[in-house]
Amino acid sequence: MKRRVVVTGLGAVTPLGHDVQSTWQALLAGQSGVGRITRFDASEFPTAIAAEVKDFDPGRYMDVKEAKRNDPFIWYAVAAAKEAWAQAGLDEEKPDPRRVGVMIGSGIGGIGTIESQHQVYLQKGPRRLTPFFVPMIIGNMAAGQVSIALGARGPVSAVVTACATGTNAIGDAFRLVARGDVDVAVAGGSEAAITPLSLGGFCAARALSTRNDEPHKASRPFDKGRDGFVMGEGSGVVVLESLDSARARGARILAEVCGYGYAGDAYHVVQPRPDAAGAARAMAEAIRDAGWQPGEVDYVNAHGTSTPFNDRLETKAIKDVFGRHAYKLAVNSTKSMLGHMLGAAGAVEFIVTVLTLLEGVIHPTINQEEADPDCDLDYVPNVLRRQRVRKAISNSLGFGGHNATLAVARWEEQQC
Repeated sequence: MKRRVVVTGLGAVTPLGHDVQSTWQALLAGQSGVGRITRFDASEFPTAIAAEVKDFDPGRYMDVKEAKRNDPFIWYAVAAAKEAWAQAGLDEEKPDPRRVGVMIGSGIGGIGTIESQHQVYLQKGPRRLTPFFVPMIIGNMAAGQVSIALGARGPVSAVVTACATGTNAIGDAFRLVARGDVDVAVAGGSEAAITPLSLGGFCAARALSTRNDEPHKASRPFDKGRDGFVMGEGSGVVVLESLDSARARGARILAEVCGYGYAGDAYHVVQPRPDAAGAARAMAEAIRDAGWQPGEVDYVNAHGTSTPFNDRLETKAIKDVFGRHAYKLAVNSTKSMLGHMLGAAGAVEFIVTVLTLLEGVIHPTINQEEADPDCDLDYVPNVLRRQRVRKAISNSLGFGGHNATLAVARWEEQQC
């Protein structure tokens, strides 16, 4: 029998705040974190908008000299991990470091450092490159630096599954704890890819919204007028713990992770399968792993990217899994306000799902102005909803055909 796994800590850096609480309150208020890009001149790009993390000071979370040796995706991960660690009460109660694992991924890694150091190379030659170049760019270094910061000496790994990265990282950590490999796992995703080259690449793929004159209305999942996703950035990190460990130290339990499912599309590098079978299978596997029936689920935090294909096919997948019960589900998209945080998206959306269970309130999907007949579920349009939610799933669907779902329940002694 697998051990029960609970959530005891949450941490986030997002376009709406540098911590979980400020982000959550802004989401409940329906605030958009999308605006004109400020970090570089984007006037020549088809898309000139993004959801940037604003006014972030890495010196609050690490030594200033150390911060200069790390890419922003690492800054965000360390900040979120420290917040989650502190909320879990692990600053005071030092666990056995050999029984603490870290699973934090990044979809793209240190692309900003690659771009800036390439300019150094072109202008000044190879001898002027920073000796920290490689550890600044490789995607595993968010996990590596978090393990160093927290003293975690158990399994340390990094998942790279594009937009599903954060969800897969938490799912893999869930299984580490469930099978007894560790007692505590710090898991999530981090991204800092709002750069000229990255923006240009997504523009070339015609994946982004071009609603430059109305940035706050650009991300509009499930709305008929959607025209692409909006890039976001930041980090989401959670502390997962065995129920026995959490009880032994009197930790506050926020929710229980009950199931995890993931599946491949085997179809196309960027487009989802037309039959939505991969997404449906990930959801069905998570529900089966949790030991639930589909009709027990109250709420779905959707991948909801605001692209024409994703939103239509994710809606189809939900209906295929839940049947008539799909029309009784509350479904929302956090990306309507945060944009698409890429490798961090699934982790932040899992955090949102936990808060929904904990507080009994579902944030709105903003920019719902015109119904799409292919997207006909209850997307909690424009205004938050107070509703008790006992069981929920959170979806992530990534480039390359990566589909992942986490099943999470409101904390009750006999819930899962």
